[in-house]
Amino acid sequence: MSQTFRQPEILEIVRRDGKVTVEGLAAHFGVTLQTIRRDLTELADAGRLERVHGGAVLPSGTINIGYEERRSLNPEAKAAIARACAARIPDDISLFLNIGTSTEAVAQELVRRRNLMVVTNNMNVANILVANPDCEIFVTGGNLRRADGGLVGNLASETIRQFKFDLAVIGCSALDRDGDFLDFDIQEVGVSQAIIRQSRRTFLVADHSKFTRSAPARIASLAQIDTFFTDRPLTAELAASCEEWGTQVVVA
Repeated sequence: MSQTFRQPEILEIVRRDGKVTVEGLAAHFGVTLQTIRRDLTELADAGRLERVHGGAVLPSGTINIGYEERRSLNPEAKAAIARACAARIPDDISLFLNIGTSTEAVAQELVRRRNLMVVTNNMNVANILVANPDCEIFVTGGNLRRADGGLVGNLASETIRQFKFDLAVIGCSALDRDGDFLDFDIQEVGVSQAIIRQSRRTFLVADHSKFTRSAPARIASLAQIDTFFTDRPLTAELAASCEEWGTQVVVA
């Protein structure tokens, strides 16, 4: 069966089952694993699917995909972005890390850094940085989202307003073509906006999968970010806008 017929059927299977695996599709179509991986990559590049470890899921425009699925999306890219971001984070500063698998990857790169004061609304970030005895950790209050360990809501925002951070590292769920970055949870958006207001500098970390996703709630514009760390070049139009805004783009 040619890819012209295979790929539409792959999309139908994903819509029916919610997720597909490379091995399952290879057996279904009687083709090699490499052929299925190529099909899934092409569908992902077209924004029709999102790759996860061993398979793919449907992209979502109003509801985020599950936390464990997000963890398995582009782990090598997230690790490279995290290394590039952490290289720009000096010792001896106050730092905010918010919710997300990309910011957790940044936290992993900071476990051997010295004299950091980290504030976070991400229980996973706090647990990662417990391994660093030279890191003072503050966790905001807020409503606990059990799905991903995030703390959101008015209490989280109120805690953030008690600080003035040297630097914040934040993530997002989607990046629009005009440079707005977006999220699914309006409570989390309010927290992210408070973080940006209370930080002297702000870094955004987001891999290329966010370029083809959509989410309903606007956090801010790349114009409000000092440095954007990602793993693939932006479109020429968005790159030109970032240059005009003074937003540095680092492609890891």
